[in-house]
Amino acid sequence: MGKTYQSIVINAPMDKVWNTISNFHDLSWAPNVVTQLDVVGDKAGNEVGAGRLLNGAFSETLQSFDADNGTFTYSIDDGPSPVSKDDVSNYIGTVRVTPVTQGGGGTFVEWASAWENNDEPAFEFCHTIYVALLDDMKKSLE
Repeated sequence: MGKTYQSIVINAPMDKVWNTISNFHDLSWAPNVVTQLDVVGDKAGNEVGAGRLLNGAFSETLQSFDADNGTFTYSIDDGPSPVSKDDVSNYIGTVRVTPVTQGGGGTFVEWASAWENNDEPAFEFCHTIYVALLDDMKKSLE
């Protein structure tokens, strides 16, 4: 099983971070990574089953949403290699935010994913993207 994990501390209150990133249909905070987001279906951006197409290539579905605990999960249903449905299966990404309780506060953001098959190529691809997403998140929120 392949997996990747990235984290960052953002010097902004947890509510601000969560309110910015929790809408599955809005990645405007990541302009260097996501240049196009098309909503797929009629589900709201915080409703399980919400779909999106990123950059005309990545088909994703919101699998769980827990505002009380600051977390959501999503699947990559298809995309270009190395994360196409022919390359990987059971791809689940998890985003979690928690408050930093020491040293001035802020928000700890974790972005992890796990999948089956194509472990190393998918890891290299996903790790790079998630690091860039977290970097954009930090820049847009601080």
